[in-house]
Amino acid sequence: MSEPELAALPNLGPASARWLVSAGIDTVAERRVGPVAAFHRVAIREGRAATANLLYALYAALEDKHWTEVTQAEKADLRRVAGLDDVR
Repeated sequence: MSEPELAALPNLGPASARWLVSAGIDTVAERRVGPVAAFHRVAIREGRAATANLLYALYAALEDKHWTEVTQAEKADLRRVAGLDDVR
């Protein structure tokens, strides 16, 4: 899968797709990595550019829902598991 194909996934755009490919995640089959591990891979390469919003978008894409449907409880759990401070 290429960057354009990743960018076509729900909640992901060209920048997110580019970051995922740079982090070694270039196929949908690699969804087994999970949103937190994928987020950490991107954060290592992109630093501050990888925000909690990316984490939420990755999670929502894997759950086949729009990122706005991620509940506050899910966000809090994702931040906790990812080791992030209380960032919205």
